[in-house]
Amino acid sequence: MVMGSIPENVDVAVVGGGLGGYISAIRASQLGLNVVLVEKHKLGGHCLNYACIPSKTLIHISDILYNAKNSQNFGINASDISIDAKKMYEYRINVSKKLEQGVEFLCKSNDIEVIKSEATFLSSNSLQVSDGIKINFKKAIIATGSEPVELKGFEFNNINILDYKKALSLDKIPESIAIIGAGFVSIEIGTLYAKLGSKVSIISRSDILSNFDPDAVAIIKKRMQILNINIYTNSTPVSYKDNVLELNNGSKIIAELIVVSIGMYPYTQNLGLENTKVQTDKKGFVITDNKLYTTDENILAVGDVIGQPMLAHKAIRQGIVAGESVKSPAFFDNIVIPYVVFSDPEIAVAGDIKTSSLKIAKFPLTALGRAIAFNRTDGFVKIAYNEDNIVKGIEIVSEDANALISEAALAIEMGATLEDIADTIHPHPTFAESIQEAAEIGLGRPVHFFIKK
Repeated sequence: MVMGSIPENVDVAVVGGGLGGYISAIRASQLGLNVVLVEKHKLGGHCLNYACIPSKTLIHISDILYNAKNSQNFGINASDISIDAKKMYEYRINVSKKLEQGVEFLCKSNDIEVIKSEATFLSSNSLQVSDGIKINFKKAIIATGSEPVELKGFEFNNINILDYKKALSLDKIPESIAIIGAGFVSIEIGTLYAKLGSKVSIISRSDILSNFDPDAVAIIKKRMQILNINIYTNSTPVSYKDNVLELNNGSKIIAELIVVSIGMYPYTQNLGLENTKVQTDKKGFVITDNKLYTTDENILAVGDVIGQPMLAHKAIRQGIVAGESVKSPAFFDNIVIPYVVFSDPEIAVAGDIKTSSLKIAKFPLTALGRAIAFNRTDGFVKIAYNEDNIVKGIEIVSEDANALISEAALAIEMGATLEDIADTIHPHPTFAESIQEAAEIGLGRPVHFFIKK
């Protein structure tokens, strides 16, 4: 399907209509360039249709259900609360559909020709799309994203062994679900299904969220225990038959469904990169410089296909830079890329909190008014700073940490000091005050937290 007539010659051809792709297309068009965007599935890519938006939609729904059933402390006694899984699924689909239509509108409004097709590079200046149609370009941007890695012996069958995309597209709540892998995707899916009523087990080769701060992970684990999620650490799956998953240590887990979430690989299949000068690394990621140009002077790349971190907001920023870079030099030179795990509570990190030479100020939510009012004191804020009090990293473990971490990212990008944060008036009572309170602790002058001298 083509949204307009296919041009034979364009200034810019973008391959992949996910966040990095359509945003780079829009920015290039805003700069006066003639742009064509090729997407074989749905505009918005994985994030809008299969991953970020669907998962956060379902997490929100699961939170509503769980909180309704567990609000006795607030004097709320609700009974006969149930979930209509089909309506939930329809709502989740409609959210994605509305956003996809929004991207279509934006592309049309920016005079971008959208071609629903696969694309293969014929050379460093040409693409082939559906029906053998050839498009000549001056510059191209690769934004093809990534796909879930399969596990040998537990290959996806879309019946009872699923990838994360299928796990977020169920129209019924499974009685039991086992998740192989323990990264942030696994934790998010496991938590939301536990709140919806499934019996959840998570299997990890080491420990859950192994790349994150142990202080934060300990809080997540405690909450997962309350949700009756079983965590099998230092374990690997051996076999799955008749809804029984057996592990290497002999444990047997009843699981109606298995979700395999062990990583992502860059999607470059059938792109015809061998017909260009584009090079990839040993893991298959496209190699780029800080202007997001590949080793081919006519081709750029953005998002998951160029490597870690595989985060939508990284792709968004790179899409902006690439869209500008095809016209004149622009640079992807951000100091920090924030991380958010939509666990319960959420974990959000910006910058460096691990370097041993940095000082750490930590403020517990047990001393925060809003956290006490919400009965969500399970969390903290850590600020890492150097000898000049310049902020180098901030970690937030809190309800709605996702809404707080942008202040942290801005502070680090601007070279802010502890004084800058502490002396900025934060609204009261808010979770955002916890960042200010942590800065006050770093300065040795906390008001709402007592430290023995």
